[in-house]
Amino acid sequence: MSRTAREFTALGARCTAEKAAPGLHVVATPIGHLADVTLRALQTLAGVDLILAEDTRHSRRLTDHYGISTPMSAYHEHNAEQARPQILARLERGEALALISDAGTPLISDPGYKLVAEARRMGAPVIPVPGASALLAGLVAAGMPTDRFLFEGFLPAKTEARRARLNALAAIDATLVFYEAPQRLAACLADLAAELGLRPATVARELTKMNETLDTGGLDDLAARYAQRETKGEIVIIVGPPGERESVDAAQLRREIEDLLGTHGVRDAAAVLAARHGLPRRELYALALEASRERLT
Repeated sequence: MSRTAREFTALGARCTAEKAAPGLHVVATPIGHLADVTLRALQTLAGVDLILAEDTRHSRRLTDHYGISTPMSAYHEHNAEQARPQILARLERGEALALISDAGTPLISDPGYKLVAEARRMGAPVIPVPGASALLAGLVAAGMPTDRFLFEGFLPAKTEARRARLNALAAIDATLVFYEAPQRLAACLADLAAELGLRPATVARELTKMNETLDTGGLDDLAARYAQRETKGEIVIIVGPPGERESVDAAQLRREIEDLLGTHGVRDAAAVLAARHGLPRRELYALALEASRERLT
């Protein structure tokens, strides 16, 4: 197809797109269902000089589906340092380029931040073309408060670092949103339950796809549930904010810990109090450990 045509197919009709304005167009693409693309995104992808894609083979499924023949080049974390100067040079010449990720909105847990920052620094226009986002799709379907939320992205893969990060997030008065890999989901949910206490949560899997599921429950229940099953697909975890709890003063906690240490080990005592009061287990473990050491002196 001639690039002068700049055509695409939408709703069964062949359409012609105008040449896109010079600059870097940051274009959201579907996270699963190919129909979740905007007309503006199709017009932009057909109208630019080049599409920068995280995985060109993956992105060709979208452009082929909509009959878009725009040239495509790879831009991902492994080639970014080498490819970025060439891209910036093309922008400086006044070309129109589109940046897309494998799915959803670029830069959200995907490469692209440095390219956008440098494009803006050199004075090139950066044009957002909004659309699908797994973060927002999961959030609005989870039934958690949406007036204030924090997107954390992927937590550290190793348990100690993950728990330390969750402990730092425990006091934030907002819904928390995470991405997670399926092979780490069970361990992540166990750590969420341990560090954040009793909170409602939703595991949203394969959003907009055929096997879409939204599984809601308490963090402790979800942790137990997913410990027993193999999970596949793209996953978003949405955790409700800390609820209003009855105040438990330090003296009362100390008395309860000492009572429990008569029949429980340190870890189990912390777990019982976490379930009882909805407090982070890490904090209670430290208190129980201190009390246990004093009992031995």
